[in-house]
Amino acid sequence: MTQAPARPSADRRRHDREIVALAVPAFGALVAEPLFVMADSAIVGHLGTAQLAGLGVASALLTTAVSIFVFLAYATTAAVARRVGAGDLKAAIRQGMDGVWLALLLGAAVIVAVLPTAPGVVDLFGASPTAAPYATTYLRISALGIPAMLVVLAATGVLRGLQDTRTPLYVAVAGFVGNAALNAGLVYGAGLGIAGSAWGTVIAQWGMAAVYLTVVVRGARRHGASLRPDAAGIKACAQAGVPLLVRTLSLRAILMIATAVAARLGDADIAAHQIILSLWSLLAFALDAIAIAGQAIIGRFLGADDAEGARGACRRMVQWGVAAGAVLGLLVVVARPVFLPLFTGDSTVKDTALPALLLVALSQPVCGVVYVLDGVLMGAGDGSYLAGAMLVTLAVFTPAALLVPVFGGGLTALWGAMALMVAVRMLTLWIRTRSGRWLVTGATR
Repeated sequence: MTQAPARPSADRRRHDREIVALAVPAFGALVAEPLFVMADSAIVGHLGTAQLAGLGVASALLTTAVSIFVFLAYATTAAVARRVGAGDLKAAIRQGMDGVWLALLLGAAVIVAVLPTAPGVVDLFGASPTAAPYATTYLRISALGIPAMLVVLAATGVLRGLQDTRTPLYVAVAGFVGNAALNAGLVYGAGLGIAGSAWGTVIAQWGMAAVYLTVVVRGARRHGASLRPDAAGIKACAQAGVPLLVRTLSLRAILMIATAVAARLGDADIAAHQIILSLWSLLAFALDAIAIAGQAIIGRFLGADDAEGARGACRRMVQWGVAAGAVLGLLVVVARPVFLPLFTGDSTVKDTALPALLLVALSQPVCGVVYVLDGVLMGAGDGSYLAGAMLVTLAVFTPAALLVPVFGGGLTALWGAMALMVAVRMLTLWIRTRSGRWLVTGATR
């Protein structure tokens, strides 16, 4: 009689401890990643405007290229976590090695594609004649670090699947510090200019990859897992990543369409849009940390044939997502008088941004649910549904956004379309989680 009601409370506390233990370090690692670009920008900015402009173009291209392959982390996390839940650590690490080998192959392919096409790609993205040579230099050198960046993604997925988000945090922080020191030394100490910044980043990235590989290799040897490339395993890893690639490309298309529409609205609107988009990205890091915890926890429960545990964890993480979104939304409202002046002193830009900023604040609880459910379904290996759901979302958002310049409403209407996008995502994800079809148990899906 006295123990029955305590059970749900005990389960909640257990879920809370796991969520915090995984999400907090994950958030730190996520925030550390954009600091690489910020450090490069701060150091290169003192070389001149043309160098900074070249860095801006090249870093945007590199960030886009790497973000396309983020499925290396997501798919690996889910697959490894299932094996961990099933109690087969040897197979879990073997699964992770397949992801690492796929990362190396994809990285090599990107290098082969980027080196000869760098000048044309830079011109295509509108770099000025003075900035283009610097962008090309930075892009070509930095391309040599792409395999390392992809290995970091895959190995991070391995560790997350093993329920370890602390090691990625330590590596990310060390990588940021090393990157800043190398860049400063090579740019100014060695006098290499923007090339020094690129080489510093490449060295830091390979250093991070080496640390991850050391950790994974040690785990493989400890559990007797093979380190050799396995064609069937690599192929299976790639096939699992295709739906997540479709999901990611659809999301990138939404953001690109939004930016293109904002540019058509006028200078004040595109300036305000960039400010709000930067805030949107920062808020996403916080919510994505809970989603990462969801990927690892849900995969482990399903691998252990505990569908009810997975359902309970999902329910609790949704509550966390709503609460975190509400807190973030409130912070945005409270901080708006301080936040906007950090980016602009133009009163027109601030007036344009304010209504859209309030929409972002109001949508954060919904965003919290979206990120959590996205992570839950990734952890369940439900990539095909996620791909289809994101294509539906893209189909709804595109006409809504493109009609903004026709019917008016400016940036507020555009971010209303973004809020609609978030609502559609939540609806599609909620329908799936309510159906229970994602609750496929076992060591593999």
